[in-house]
Amino acid sequence: MRVIINYGSQIVSCGQDKSVILWDVSSGTPLRRLRGHAARVTSVRYNEESTVAVSGSQDCTIMCWDVRSRNLRPIQVMRDAKDGITSLAVTDHEIVTGSVDCKVRRYDIRANRLFSDFIGDAVTCVSLTRDGQCLVVSSADNMVRLLDKGSGDLLGEYSGHHMGDFCMESCVDNKDRHVLSGSIDGDIWCWDLVQGTVTTRLTHDRGNVVHSLSFHPSQLFLLSACHGTVKLWGVPDDKF
Repeated sequence: MRVIINYGSQIVSCGQDKSVILWDVSSGTPLRRLRGHAARVTSVRYNEESTVAVSGSQDCTIMCWDVRSRNLRPIQVMRDAKDGITSLAVTDHEIVTGSVDCKVRRYDIRANRLFSDFIGDAVTCVSLTRDGQCLVVSSADNMVRLLDKGSGDLLGEYSGHHMGDFCMESCVDNKDRHVLSGSIDGDIWCWDLVQGTVTTRLTHDRGNVVHSLSFHPSQLFLLSACHGTVKLWGVPDDKF
């Protein structure tokens, strides 16, 4: 299950029951259950204004939901993927998706255009750098790649970690200086974004999968999730 908070009064979640659920933060009760996907919903994100929730599913579709409306149907559906959606990133006018069909797709909502890049293996995670100019893409071939968002050019590759059969998250730090990824060995791998060299490894839980990562947008704090535990790291400045 994925859970996203909009820094207000609602949380949105998704899971194996094929639905997207809006929750009231104060009471912990569900406000609405949004149905439309035909398979497990793997990812959900708010837009920057927290007015639209965007969900991706193993049914190969992306659905957009107006969370302010009482309408329980999606306001837009994208059906371009040829296999399940694994990951989403959303900005004020773009939706970026990763899919098992080995492609990263970027929907420019304002221009009504679709851009796609072939990665070569199943995409397990996609995210944006802090400046919004590059994509960080994890794939099943045990690689994390840095792509220019506009041209799709390959800017960097990062390896050493192992994905196995898991979808593990990757991200950048708060200053776009390092790329981070989980691994099946229980470590969090960190590479210099420009040089591509490993700068440090943080052990969350040896031998268990680190599947989720989130770096604070402005400070040196990292959240990681592994085997039923969540850890908050105060990362030393000399390591970043």
